[in-house]
Amino acid sequence: MVSDLMHIVPVILSGGSGTRLWPVSKPERPKQLLPLTADETMLQLTAVRTQGFGAASIGRPILVSNAAHADIIDEQLQQINIGDYSVILEPIGRNTAPAIALAALEAQPSDALLVMPSDHVIDDLPAFHDAITRALPLVAQGWLITFGIEPEGPETGYGYIQMGQACGDQVNKVVRFVEKPDVADAERMLTEGDHAWNAGIFLFRADAYLAALKRHQPGMMAAVRASMEQAKRDGPRIFPDATAFHSCPSDSVDYAIMERETQVACVPVAMGWSDVGSWDSLHAVSNRCTDENAVRGDALLLGARNCLVHSDGPRVTLVDVDDLIVVVSQGEIMILKRGESQKVRKVTEALKALAAVTSSQ
Repeated sequence: MVSDLMHIVPVILSGGSGTRLWPVSKPERPKQLLPLTADETMLQLTAVRTQGFGAASIGRPILVSNAAHADIIDEQLQQINIGDYSVILEPIGRNTAPAIALAALEAQPSDALLVMPSDHVIDDLPAFHDAITRALPLVAQGWLITFGIEPEGPETGYGYIQMGQACGDQVNKVVRFVEKPDVADAERMLTEGDHAWNAGIFLFRADAYLAALKRHQPGMMAAVRASMEQAKRDGPRIFPDATAFHSCPSDSVDYAIMERETQVACVPVAMGWSDVGSWDSLHAVSNRCTDENAVRGDALLLGARNCLVHSDGPRVTLVDVDDLIVVVSQGEIMILKRGESQKVRKVTEALKALAAVTSSQ
C-alpha cells in the first residue's frame, strides 16, 4: 500500500495570541498553552493526537511558535514525555503560509506534513485517523489535502469549502474556498450539502508545498529560505534569521496557496471538532451538568441554567440566572450574555486604547 511508504511529520502551529478568550488567554500565555477543555493544555492534546495511528510512520513533531513561548513549550512537552521534537521560533508572526514553509524546509522533501493548529479540540481521534488514511494516496501523488468538518448547522463564524467530484475514497476535489458567510448563505450551503467547514488542518508532502509556494509566492519562498539558511540552533530550538524573516510577506496558507492550486482535495470528516474560538464554543465542548452549566473552578450555582463559569480563585455564585458567561482570571472579571462572546474583541480593543492613553500621559 502507498500509505505504508509514507512518513508523516506532525507540524503544530502555535503562534496565536488567543485574544477571544480574554481574560484567561493573553498574549504571554495564549489559549493553546492553557488547560481549557481537559487537565492537559490544548498544545499537549494536539501533540499526542497522532498516537495510535498505524497507517504510516510518525516522525518527530515540528512546532512553529512565538519565540516568547519557548520555555513554556519545552516544559509542557516534557510533562507529556515528548523529548524528541524541533521548535521553530518565529521572530515575528507572518501568518500560516510562511510558518508552514519554515517547517517544510526543516522536514525531508518526501515527508508528509500533517499541519495542525495547536488550539483545536478533536474528540473522535479514530475518525481523524481514518480521514488521514483516506488522504494518504493522494498526498503521495503530490496533492494538497485539507480536512473539512461536516457542518452541524449554518455557522457564520467559519470559512467553508465547496467540494466537487470524488477523487479518492471519500475524498473530493475542492471547487472553491468560501469566506465566512452571512446567515442566508450559510443556510443555503448547508441545504446544498456539498460544503464543509474549513478546519485549517492540512496534509501534503513538504516538497509539494514548497513547489506551490515558489510558483505563487516567490518572494515569500525566498525570504523563508534565507531565514532558515541563516538560522541559529540550540538543541531542539531553531531561530530563523530575524532580518530575512521580517522581509517575508504575511499571508494565510488558504490565500497564498490553497486557493491558487488545482490539485487540492478535501476530506470531509465528523470528528467532534471545535476551534474553541470563543467562550460560547468552550461552553459547547465542555462537560455540562443537567442544567447545562459548564463550571471550571470554585462555583455555587443555585437555579442557574445554561451558564459557563471559569474562575482561577474566588468562588462565583449564580442564583436564578440563565445564559451567562462569568470569567474570573488574573484579577480580571468579565460577565456577558451567552451567545455574544464574540464581543470580547471589543473588550480587548478597548483595553488597548486605554493602555495607549495611559502610556501617553
